[in-house]
Amino acid sequence: MLFALFGLFPLIYTAWVSLRAWDLTGDAGFVGLRNYSRLAGDPDFWNAMVNTLGLFVLSTVPQLCFALVIAGLLNRPIRALMMFRLGVLAPIVTSVAAVAIVFGQLYGRDTGLVNGAIGLAGIGPIDWQASKTSSWIAVASMVNWRWTGYNALIYLAAIQAIPRDLYEAAQIDGAGAIRQFRSITVPLIRPALIFTVVMSAIGGMQLFTEPLLFGQGDVSGGSLRQFQTIAMYMFEQSFQNFDYGYGSAIAWAIFLLTVVVGVANALIARRWKGGTQ
Repeated sequence: MLFALFGLFPLIYTAWVSLRAWDLTGDAGFVGLRNYSRLAGDPDFWNAMVNTLGLFVLSTVPQLCFALVIAGLLNRPIRALMMFRLGVLAPIVTSVAAVAIVFGQLYGRDTGLVNGAIGLAGIGPIDWQASKTSSWIAVASMVNWRWTGYNALIYLAAIQAIPRDLYEAAQIDGAGAIRQFRSITVPLIRPALIFTVVMSAIGGMQLFTEPLLFGQGDVSGGSLRQFQTIAMYMFEQSFQNFDYGYGSAIAWAIFLLTVVVGVANALIARRWKGGTQ
């Protein structure tokens, strides 16, 4: 019942609106697939899709790799272990306003700390919002900072469920820490890895908050739309241009893209599982 009310109904209603010419003045009637044909020829939409996929790769791959390494370190006996485990959750509970302020200072063009650091290496200041490459790196770093700790705790829980006897036997056989991690830890936490990959894919296709904060509330994603994601483009069309029919078509494109990426991840995970048995 709850799924039908909060999941299925909005999905069906959005599909219905996407087939109509609906703007601020009201519903102008049924237009069929006109919004979708417009979408197929819209260069701004395809630019937003490229940005979304690029940010997804730059954020998801390093994020999950760092999370796996952090989980391995947190599983070792170190001093103040509980403090470190709680510390990785700090980015998740940090205020969104604080995140915007901090990263605004880090990536400022004239007085940013990142430009100050690379200046020590003889590299000139970078306008981080000026190009796709620099803006993608900046936004991806925000995503990685916010969600690496969350995934690390998921991996840590999975690692702690592995029987210690396996590590002790491997140690007796002469396997070092890296070999144990590669041959025991990674294969046995495969379900957690698959879960985080799928969830990161879903989140990556709906990326909105981090690029919006990076652009200081500019939903167009820069003067040349260099870091505008599909979710930002949907918001722009729906709530700035008040073209609700077209915005709903973009929302359905996001849904279908998410499904495609999720299915692709599931197929890759199934092949990986079959290949390691």
